Amino acid sequence: MNTITLELPTELYSQLQIVAEAEQTDIIELLRRLLAPVNGQKTRMQATTRSFQRILDRATDLGVTDLAEQHDHYLYGTEKA
Repeated sequence: MNTITLELPTELYSQLQIVAEAEQTDIIELLRRLLAPVNGQKTRMQATTRSFQRILDRATDLGVTDLAEQHDHYLYGTEKA
């Protein structure tokens, strides 16, 4: 295995440490997982993307053009503003 030295900005390194701790792993394993798609390896992210694609495949256009503005109407049945 070759060794590569990365110099990261302090803020980025700190953020990576936080994520690694939250996932109960170390930064090296976190970076391996994040870089796995580059190496052609399957990751949890790819599985999530497939799941999301299945949702999109089943989505139906209901013709609603004002959902963002009138979300309360569509969610709760309130009068349109």
